[in-house]
Amino acid sequence: MRKRFVLCIDNKGYEASLIPRKIYEIIPDEQAEQDDFVRVIDESGEDYLYHVSHFAFIELPEKVERVLVAA
Repeated sequence: MRKRFVLCIDNKGYEASLIPRKIYEIIPDEQAEQDDFVRVIDESGEDYLYHVSHFAFIELPEKVERVLVAA
């Protein structure tokens, strides 16, 4: 199963937790997604829920995904 990624496009209110233009891997959370939230590991190193409006969903080539997941 391929990983899913988002690009932070707005960190208003979360300046210490999210970095604009940074790619974050989504941690699957079906309940959160039903409520328009995504779970990501933010700059604190912990996973938190953020509204989808802070991100743009992106698809990456498999080679790039492997590099990001291995990092």
